[in-house]
Amino acid sequence: MLTTPITADLVRGALDLEYTERGILPHRLPAAARQQIPDGQLAMTEAQPSGVRLAFRTAATLAELDVIATKRVYVGAPPRPDGVYELLIDGQLAGQASVPDGDTLTIDMANGSVRTEPGPVRTLRFDDLPGEEKDVEIWLPHDESTQLVALRTNATVHSVRSGERKTWLHHGSSISHGSNAATPTGTWPALAAARAGVDLINLGFGGSALLDPFTARAMRDTPADLISVKIGINLVNSDAMRLRAFVPAVHGFLDTIRDGHPTTPLLVVSAIYCPIHEHTPGPCAFDPGGLCEGKVLFTATGDPAETAAGKLTLTTIRDELARIVKERSATDPNLRYLDGLALYGEADHAEFPLPDNLHPDAATHRLIGERFARLALDGWS
Repeated sequence: MLTTPITADLVRGALDLEYTERGILPHRLPAAARQQIPDGQLAMTEAQPSGVRLAFRTAATLAELDVIATKRVYVGAPPRPDGVYELLIDGQLAGQASVPDGDTLTIDMANGSVRTEPGPVRTLRFDDLPGEEKDVEIWLPHDESTQLVALRTNATVHSVRSGERKTWLHHGSSISHGSNAATPTGTWPALAAARAGVDLINLGFGGSALLDPFTARAMRDTPADLISVKIGINLVNSDAMRLRAFVPAVHGFLDTIRDGHPTTPLLVVSAIYCPIHEHTPGPCAFDPGGLCEGKVLFTATGDPAETAAGKLTLTTIRDELARIVKERSATDPNLRYLDGLALYGEADHAEFPLPDNLHPDAATHRLIGERFARLALDGWS
């Protein structure tokens, strides 16, 4: 077996690699941005490698990857499934694996406490691979932080030339991150990218699509051929700002992206249908009744009457985004708007309800991914 150093030319979808004493931790925000993160939620989610994969060319029939996974335990909630690692050969799924343990992150949603316990290195093994030269990708779990320790194969590994396909850079919420998707290639952005034949950089951050300036700067500085920004649900369910602050924040976010990508196709996407927040502002909260039944459910706690004072709902945000893009596109012909209801609307909710009132399930991720590829990526890629 040959051990190949895990370097940046083998990793796709990450903006930074942190070399720790135990392994290599992929990050989806650069170090400068991470220094400005204001809370543990984003610090956790940006280190979850949604869309991050190892990519190489080899004739190996056996590949082993040593990893340290971080398992999340939510006090009072059902156990989370183990993260899935997927091996693709020439773009086609050829294997799946998981590790049973690793570092443990215990989170008490009632009091906000977090406790971390270190765990072991585990080995993923993919064997019986075809013996000819082939492109191999190992997709890391979209919602489970993973330190990469060692890559071993029984034949030489070569890096794959980048730039042969267009790069799609996307930012969004936990829905873009992949919440409730079953596998890393089953998140809607991964599905859309595969259908359109583009390379994905997924900056979907659970709970943290909040128009943060450091995220805009990261997008400004990241090479991309196509860019999309999905705005809405986190601003409502966090009750982060009112209409007066929202409008200039959107302009500022887009202005920053345009500083680095003045003519790159840029798509502004509004939220998919979410009944609890269509006309009711945030904040969003865990439903205590659901936790008592061992389920994670979300509910809106705002007062619809407060929209008159500028509190945000998804309906308000969709109207404002459409107006902002229409006005800006007069001088920015490469700026477009996509209504999130075209990806998942009220009729879709009747057929594919959101299991926790907030996030789509695996089948709905596929529906959204297929529609996004058709409506947004097919013409660009």
